[in-house]
Amino acid sequence: MDPLLLGKKYDKIAQWWHNQHVESGYGVRQFERAIGFTENGGKALDVGCGAGGRFIRILQDHGFSVTGLDVSQEMVNLASHNHPQHNFMQQDICSWQTDEKFNFIVAWDSIFHLPFMMQKPVVSKLCELLEKGGILIYTFGNEVGESTAQWHNDTFYYSSIGINDNVKLLIENGLSILHLELDQYPEKHVYVVATKLL
Repeated sequence: MDPLLLGKKYDKIAQWWHNQHVESGYGVRQFERAIGFTENGGKALDVGCGAGGRFIRILQDHGFSVTGLDVSQEMVNLASHNHPQHNFMQQDICSWQTDEKFNFIVAWDSIFHLPFMMQKPVVSKLCELLEKGGILIYTFGNEVGESTAQWHNDTFYYSSIGINDNVKLLIENGLSILHLELDQYPEKHVYVVATKLL
């Protein structure tokens, strides 16, 4: 799906999303598992940060400064309002470039919206942006291919390269798997935590 189109879709539901997730416990257990592998502090990147909320607060409590990216301008506006001490930008991770390296990177329920052909390049980019010893946590689907689903009276696109290819890609990029879980079984939702060795 074109990132600009995806951003417009999320613009329409940004306030609803904020209201649903600002105090939500969704993903917190998994996120705190990943945080548990870190040393306090450093720079964090949140890919698909949405309106901010629970993950940003956890990162902040552990001494991280946060850069957040989202394709939805309305989400970025809300995140900037909710967390003015951090930096949020309307950007597409597929094309975004930076010289910065990060100690912690999260892409929770975001990169599964990317075009199928961008899955491997973007995961490789996240690996490249990670400092040695840094932690990466992201979610993906336990299937290979593309699909669409109806949500909020709109059509949303999803893609995944599956568990085996994600694991292979992480290892090829110098990361070691710390945890992988089908955390919403029987839903095909996977999260992985990995650390950069090299």
